[in-house]
Amino acid sequence: MSLRFKAISEATSPNPDEKNSKRQRIDLGNGSEVVYIPRFLTLDESWKLFDYLNKEIPWTRPTIRVFGRSCVQPRDTCYVASEGLPDLVYSGYQPHAYSWDDFPPLKDMLEAVHKALPGSRFNSLLLNRYKGGNDNVGWHADDEKLYGSTPEIASVSFGCEREFLLKKKPSKSSQERKVDDEPARKRLKKSSNSDQHSFTLKHGSLLVMRGYTQRDWIHSVPKRQKAEATRVNLTFRLVL
Repeated sequence: MSLRFKAISEATSPNPDEKNSKRQRIDLGNGSEVVYIPRFLTLDESWKLFDYLNKEIPWTRPTIRVFGRSCVQPRDTCYVASEGLPDLVYSGYQPHAYSWDDFPPLKDMLEAVHKALPGSRFNSLLLNRYKGGNDNVGWHADDEKLYGSTPEIASVSFGCEREFLLKKKPSKSSQERKVDDEPARKRLKKSSNSDQHSFTLKHGSLLVMRGYTQRDWIHSVPKRQKAEATRVNLTFRLVL
């Protein structure tokens, strides 16, 4: 199976005035930036790829270590990378690295992302599948050394819309750690608007984190009881 994508942009959208086709830029300050395109792919392309990903990807739900404890990761995952890259290891787990040739539609998707982001380059892909509202990813930053000091991460979402939260990294004081134990929505209400951002990641959308976002900010996809359907997310990264 091979798909050729026509990513929507302000210039190519059949309806240039449609709000969802326009890219939004959010300056986070100090060299950090987020770009969000609510309608990166057409609905038809998005559903075709969602069905392929949901059925054909060899998903696994690994056991990881968080704060010294072993637990089952609350989402399914898969990893694709170019040949010869260093191994990816997170939370004590090292996923098997599949080849781009194993999944031709993902090679097409990589090409579409590169075309939409001139000057950007990605050589690895971490896939996540959230099968319901209890599946989530906690607060973290993708600041592993293999991504360099200013990693760019392009995230494409399919299926159920989920809330994506972004906030400035807390200090290491005990007071901040105590606050970080509170529910995500309650914490956001306590923060100033400049210290937190929330996006509802739509089916076929693209969100890009650039600059020092991983150094200065953390992000999460929290639990949501009303999110009953499946969501699949692709995060393209450059391993140095």
